[in-house]
Amino acid sequence: MFRGRVPAPSSYTPAPPTLPEPRPARAARPLPGVLGMRGAAIAWVTVMIVVPLAGIVLKAFSEGGAAFRDAIVAPEAWDAIRLTLLCATGISVINAVMGALIAWTLVRCQFPGKTFLNLLVDLPFAIPTVVTGLMIVILYGPNSALGAFAGAHGVKILFAKPGIVMALLFVTAPFVVRAVQPVLMELDPEVEQVAWTLGAGGWLTFRRVLLPTLFPAILTGSLLSFTRALGEFGAVILVAGNIPFRSQTAPVYVYGQIESDHPQAATAVSLLLLVISLGTTLFLARFQHQKEG
Repeated sequence: MFRGRVPAPSSYTPAPPTLPEPRPARAARPLPGVLGMRGAAIAWVTVMIVVPLAGIVLKAFSEGGAAFRDAIVAPEAWDAIRLTLLCATGISVINAVMGALIAWTLVRCQFPGKTFLNLLVDLPFAIPTVVTGLMIVILYGPNSALGAFAGAHGVKILFAKPGIVMALLFVTAPFVVRAVQPVLMELDPEVEQVAWTLGAGGWLTFRRVLLPTLFPAILTGSLLSFTRALGEFGAVILVAGNIPFRSQTAPVYVYGQIESDHPQAATAVSLLLLVISLGTTLFLARFQHQKEG
Protein backbone atom coordinates (compact mmCIF):
# COMPACT_ATOMS: atom_id res chain seq x y z
CA MET A 1 0.00 0.00 0.00
CA PHE A 2 1.34 3.41 -1.01
CA ARG A 3 2.18 5.60 1.89
CA GLY A 4 3.09 9.24 1.50
CA ARG A 5 2.33 12.66 2.69
CA VAL A 6 -0.97 14.16 1.77
CA PRO A 7 -0.33 17.56 0.16
CA ALA A 8 -1.57 20.46 2.16
CA PRO A 9 -4.52 22.27 0.67
CA SER A 10 -3.49 25.23 -1.36
CA SER A 11 -4.48 28.67 -0.14
CA TYR A 12 -4.66 29.99 -3.69
CA THR A 13 -8.14 31.07 -4.74
CA PRO A 14 -8.63 31.81 -8.40
CA ALA A 15 -9.92 35.27 -9.15
CA PRO A 16 -13.48 35.42 -10.46
CA PRO A 17 -13.74 36.05 -14.16
CA THR A 18 -13.98 39.67 -15.09
CA LEU A 19 -17.34 40.41 -16.67
CA PRO A 20 -17.72 43.20 -19.21
CA GLU A 21 -19.37 46.30 -17.87
CA PRO A 22 -23.00 46.63 -18.97
CA ARG A 23 -23.61 49.12 -21.67
CA PRO A 24 -25.86 52.02 -20.84
CA ALA A 25 -29.39 51.39 -22.01
CA ARG A 26 -30.32 53.29 -25.10
CA ALA A 27 -33.66 54.93 -25.49
CA ALA A 28 -36.07 52.79 -27.43
CA ARG A 29 -36.51 54.01 -30.92
CA PRO A 30 -40.02 54.15 -32.33
CA LEU A 31 -40.80 51.62 -34.97
CA PRO A 32 -40.58 52.83 -38.54
CA GLY A 33 -43.73 54.66 -39.47
CA VAL A 34 -44.96 55.23 -35.90
CA LEU A 35 -44.14 58.92 -35.96
CA GLY A 36 -45.99 59.36 -39.22
CA MET A 37 -49.01 57.44 -37.94
CA ARG A 38 -49.06 59.49 -34.75
CA GLY A 39 -48.86 62.72 -36.70
CA ALA A 40 -51.64 61.61 -39.03
CA ALA A 41 -53.86 60.69 -36.07
CA ILE A 42 -53.27 64.03 -34.35
CA ALA A 43 -53.90 65.92 -37.58
CA TRP A 44 -57.12 63.99 -38.21
CA VAL A 45 -58.47 64.64 -34.71
CA THR A 46 -57.49 68.29 -34.99
CA VAL A 47 -59.24 68.80 -38.32
CA MET A 48 -62.34 66.74 -37.58
CA ILE A 49 -62.93 67.62 -33.89
CA VAL A 50 -60.80 70.45 -32.53
CA VAL A 51 -61.26 72.90 -35.40
CA PRO A 52 -65.08 72.57 -35.55
CA LEU A 53 -65.29 72.93 -31.76
CA ALA A 54 -63.12 76.02 -31.87
CA GLY A 55 -65.26 77.44 -34.66
CA ILE A 56 -68.50 77.04 -32.76
CA VAL A 57 -66.96 78.56 -29.61
CA LEU A 58 -65.76 81.60 -31.53
CA LYS A 59 -69.12 82.02 -33.24
CA ALA A 60 -71.06 81.65 -29.99
CA PHE A 61 -69.05 84.47 -28.40
CA SER A 62 -68.68 86.54 -31.56
CA GLU A 63 -71.03 89.21 -30.16
CA GLY A 64 -69.68 89.05 -26.63
CA GLY A 65 -70.47 87.18 -23.44
CA ALA A 66 -73.64 89.18 -22.79
CA ALA A 67 -75.08 88.17 -26.16
CA PHE A 68 -74.22 84.53 -25.44
CA ARG A 69 -76.00 84.69 -22.08
CA ASP A 70 -79.04 86.39 -23.57
CA ALA A 71 -79.27 83.73 -26.29
CA ILE A 72 -79.28 80.97 -23.65
CA VAL A 73 -81.78 82.55 -21.25
CA ALA A 74 -84.20 83.65 -23.96
CA PRO A 75 -87.61 82.17 -23.02
CA GLU A 76 -87.96 80.00 -26.12
CA ALA A 77 -84.37 78.76 -25.97
CA TRP A 78 -84.45 78.04 -22.25
CA ASP A 79 -87.72 76.13 -22.52
CA ALA A 80 -86.24 73.99 -25.32
CA ILE A 81 -83.11 73.31 -23.26
CA ARG A 82 -85.16 72.44 -20.19
CA LEU A 83 -87.38 70.05 -22.17
CA THR A 84 -84.33 68.35 -23.70
CA LEU A 85 -82.66 67.84 -20.33
CA LEU A 86 -85.90 66.60 -18.78
CA CYS A 87 -86.55 64.04 -21.54
CA ALA A 88 -82.90 62.92 -21.66
CA THR A 89 -82.88 62.34 -17.90
CA GLY A 90 -86.18 60.48 -18.03
CA ILE A 91 -85.14 58.09 -20.78
CA SER A 92 -81.82 57.46 -18.98
CA VAL A 93 -83.69 56.25 -15.90
CA ILE A 94 -86.06 54.10 -17.97
CA ASN A 95 -83.15 52.63 -19.93
CA ALA A 96 -81.30 51.83 -16.71
CA VAL A 97 -84.19 49.66 -15.53
CA MET A 98 -85.33 48.10 -18.79
CA GLY A 99 -81.83 47.75 -20.23
CA ALA A 100 -80.66 45.80 -17.19
CA LEU A 101 -83.80 43.63 -17.38
CA ILE A 102 -83.27 42.86 -21.07
CA ALA A 103 -79.59 42.08 -20.50
CA TRP A 104 -80.55 39.72 -17.67
CA THR A 105 -83.06 37.99 -19.92
CA LEU A 106 -80.53 37.53 -22.72
CA VAL A 107 -77.82 36.15 -20.43
CA ARG A 108 -79.66 34.13 -17.79
CA CYS A 109 -82.74 32.85 -19.66
CA GLN A 110 -83.12 30.30 -22.41
CA PHE A 111 -86.17 30.57 -24.66
CA PRO A 112 -87.12 30.26 -28.33
CA GLY A 113 -86.23 33.36 -30.31
CA LYS A 114 -83.44 34.47 -27.99
CA THR A 115 -81.00 34.96 -30.87
CA PHE A 116 -83.55 37.03 -32.77
CA LEU A 117 -84.18 39.20 -29.71
CA ASN A 118 -80.45 39.72 -29.33
CA LEU A 119 -80.30 40.94 -32.93
CA LEU A 120 -83.26 43.27 -32.43
CA VAL A 121 -81.45 45.06 -29.62
CA ASP A 122 -78.89 46.46 -32.07
CA LEU A 123 -81.47 47.43 -34.68
CA PRO A 124 -81.81 51.07 -33.52
CA PHE A 125 -78.14 51.57 -34.38
CA ALA A 126 -78.81 50.60 -37.98
CA ILE A 127 -82.12 52.37 -38.63
CA PRO A 128 -81.95 56.03 -39.68
CA THR A 129 -83.46 58.22 -36.99
CA VAL A 130 -85.87 59.79 -39.46
CA VAL A 131 -87.27 56.32 -40.09
CA THR A 132 -87.71 55.95 -36.33
CA GLY A 133 -89.79 59.10 -36.22
CA LEU A 134 -91.83 57.94 -39.19
CA MET A 135 -92.59 54.60 -37.50
CA ILE A 136 -93.88 56.39 -34.41
CA VAL A 137 -96.00 58.74 -36.53
CA ILE A 138 -97.55 55.80 -38.38
CA LEU A 139 -98.15 53.87 -35.17
CA TYR A 140 -99.56 56.68 -33.04
CA GLY A 141 -100.85 59.11 -35.62
CA PRO A 142 -104.42 60.42 -35.38
CA ASN A 143 -105.53 58.07 -38.16
CA SER A 144 -104.11 54.95 -36.51
CA ALA A 145 -105.95 52.69 -34.09
CA LEU A 146 -103.52 53.32 -31.22
CA GLY A 147 -103.49 57.06 -31.84
CA ALA A 148 -107.29 57.24 -31.92
CA PHE A 149 -107.53 55.15 -28.74
CA ALA A 150 -105.02 57.36 -26.91
CA GLY A 151 -106.76 60.51 -28.11
CA ALA A 152 -110.11 59.23 -26.93
CA HIS A 153 -108.67 58.86 -23.43
CA GLY A 154 -107.08 62.31 -23.44
CA VAL A 155 -103.50 61.15 -24.07
CA LYS A 156 -101.66 63.09 -26.75
CA ILE A 157 -98.56 61.36 -28.12
CA LEU A 158 -97.55 63.18 -31.27
CA PHE A 159 -96.40 66.80 -30.91
CA ALA A 160 -96.14 66.24 -27.16
CA LYS A 161 -93.67 64.94 -24.59
CA PRO A 162 -94.76 61.25 -24.81
CA GLY A 163 -93.82 61.18 -28.49
CA ILE A 164 -90.41 62.69 -27.75
CA VAL A 165 -89.76 60.14 -25.00
CA MET A 166 -90.76 57.24 -27.28
CA ALA A 167 -88.44 58.42 -30.04
CA LEU A 168 -85.53 58.87 -27.64
CA LEU A 169 -86.13 55.51 -25.99
CA PHE A 170 -85.97 53.78 -29.36
CA VAL A 171 -82.69 55.35 -30.50
CA THR A 172 -80.98 54.83 -27.12
CA ALA A 173 -82.30 51.36 -26.27
CA PRO A 174 -79.08 49.37 -26.92
CA PHE A 175 -76.71 51.35 -24.72
CA VAL A 176 -77.51 49.91 -21.28
CA VAL A 177 -78.15 46.42 -22.65
CA ARG A 178 -74.77 46.20 -24.35
CA ALA A 179 -73.00 47.70 -21.34
CA VAL A 180 -74.54 45.30 -18.81
CA GLN A 181 -74.57 42.14 -20.91
CA PRO A 182 -70.81 41.33 -20.84
CA VAL A 183 -70.67 41.98 -17.08
CA LEU A 184 -73.47 39.50 -16.49
CA MET A 185 -71.75 36.94 -18.73
CA GLU A 186 -68.64 37.09 -16.54
CA LEU A 187 -70.62 36.89 -13.30
CA ASP A 188 -70.85 33.35 -11.94
CA PRO A 189 -74.50 32.30 -11.42
CA GLU A 190 -73.42 30.19 -8.44
CA VAL A 191 -72.97 33.39 -6.44
CA GLU A 192 -76.68 34.10 -6.80
CA GLN A 193 -77.56 30.49 -6.00
CA VAL A 194 -75.53 30.64 -2.80
CA ALA A 195 -77.39 33.78 -1.77
CA TRP A 196 -80.72 32.06 -2.41
CA THR A 197 -79.54 29.01 -0.46
CA LEU A 198 -78.72 31.22 2.51
CA GLY A 199 -82.27 32.52 2.51
CA ALA A 200 -81.94 35.76 0.57
CA GLY A 201 -84.93 36.55 -1.60
CA GLY A 202 -84.81 37.75 -5.16
CA TRP A 203 -84.81 41.46 -4.33
CA LEU A 204 -82.22 41.10 -1.55
CA THR A 205 -79.97 39.05 -3.83
CA PHE A 206 -80.20 41.67 -6.52
CA ARG A 207 -79.58 44.56 -4.14
CA ARG A 208 -76.70 43.00 -2.16
CA VAL A 209 -75.05 40.70 -4.73
CA LEU A 210 -75.83 41.81 -8.27
CA LEU A 211 -76.33 45.56 -8.09
CA PRO A 212 -72.86 46.44 -6.73
CA THR A 213 -71.32 44.56 -9.67
CA LEU A 214 -73.74 45.79 -12.32
CA PHE A 215 -73.99 49.41 -11.19
CA PRO A 216 -70.90 50.70 -13.07
CA ALA A 217 -72.15 49.17 -16.32
CA ILE A 218 -75.69 50.47 -15.76
CA LEU A 219 -74.37 53.95 -15.04
CA THR A 220 -72.16 53.86 -18.14
CA GLY A 221 -75.02 52.86 -20.41
CA SER A 222 -77.37 55.40 -18.85
CA LEU A 223 -74.92 58.29 -19.32
CA LEU A 224 -74.33 57.25 -22.92
CA SER A 225 -78.09 57.27 -23.41
CA PHE A 226 -78.26 60.73 -21.87
CA THR A 227 -75.61 62.22 -24.15
CA ARG A 228 -77.14 60.54 -27.20
CA ALA A 229 -80.57 61.94 -26.37
CA LEU A 230 -79.25 65.49 -26.02
CA GLY A 231 -78.45 65.73 -29.70
CA GLU A 232 -81.23 63.68 -31.28
CA PHE A 233 -82.91 65.53 -34.12
CA GLY A 234 -84.14 63.24 -36.91
CA ALA A 235 -86.65 61.23 -34.90
CA VAL A 236 -87.78 64.14 -32.73
CA ILE A 237 -88.52 66.58 -35.56
CA LEU A 238 -91.15 64.20 -36.96
CA VAL A 239 -92.89 63.24 -33.74
CA ALA A 240 -92.62 66.57 -31.91
CA GLY A 241 -92.66 69.12 -34.67
CA ASN A 242 -91.31 72.59 -33.97
CA ILE A 243 -93.84 74.03 -31.57
CA PRO A 244 -92.26 76.49 -29.10
CA PHE A 245 -93.09 76.07 -25.40
CA ARG A 246 -94.72 72.75 -26.13
CA SER A 247 -92.64 70.17 -27.98
CA GLN A 248 -89.56 72.03 -29.18
CA THR A 249 -86.30 70.41 -28.08
CA ALA A 250 -82.92 72.11 -28.14
CA PRO A 251 -81.67 70.51 -31.40
CA VAL A 252 -84.93 71.44 -33.12
CA TYR A 253 -84.61 74.97 -31.74
CA VAL A 254 -81.08 75.20 -33.19
CA TYR A 255 -82.42 74.10 -36.57
CA GLY A 256 -85.16 76.71 -36.41
CA GLN A 257 -82.70 79.47 -35.56
CA ILE A 258 -80.51 78.52 -38.51
CA GLU A 259 -83.54 78.58 -40.78
CA SER A 260 -84.47 82.00 -39.38
CA ASP A 261 -80.95 83.34 -40.04
CA HIS A 262 -79.99 83.66 -36.36
CA PRO A 263 -76.66 81.79 -36.30
CA GLN A 264 -75.42 83.35 -33.06
CA ALA A 265 -78.42 82.10 -31.08
CA ALA A 266 -78.11 78.68 -32.71
CA THR A 267 -74.41 78.36 -31.88
CA ALA A 268 -74.95 79.54 -28.31
CA VAL A 269 -77.46 76.76 -27.59
CA SER A 270 -75.31 74.28 -29.50
CA LEU A 271 -72.28 75.19 -27.39
CA LEU A 272 -74.27 74.66 -24.20
CA LEU A 273 -75.28 71.19 -25.39
CA LEU A 274 -71.65 70.46 -26.25
CA VAL A 275 -70.50 71.53 -22.80
CA ILE A 276 -73.10 69.31 -21.11
CA SER A 277 -72.14 66.34 -23.30
CA LEU A 278 -68.43 66.93 -22.73
CA GLY A 279 -68.92 67.21 -18.98
CA THR A 280 -70.89 63.96 -18.95
CA THR A 281 -68.21 62.23 -21.02
CA LEU A 282 -65.42 63.45 -18.74
CA PHE A 283 -67.32 62.31 -15.67
CA LEU A 284 -67.82 58.89 -17.26
CA ALA A 285 -64.13 58.63 -18.18
CA ARG A 286 -63.07 59.56 -14.65
CA PHE A 287 -65.54 57.10 -13.16
CA GLN A 288 -64.23 54.26 -15.33
CA HIS A 289 -60.63 55.20 -14.49
CA GLN A 290 -61.36 55.07 -10.76
CA LYS A 291 -63.15 51.77 -11.18
CA GLU A 292 -60.18 50.23 -13.01
CA GLY A 293 -57.72 51.70 -10.50
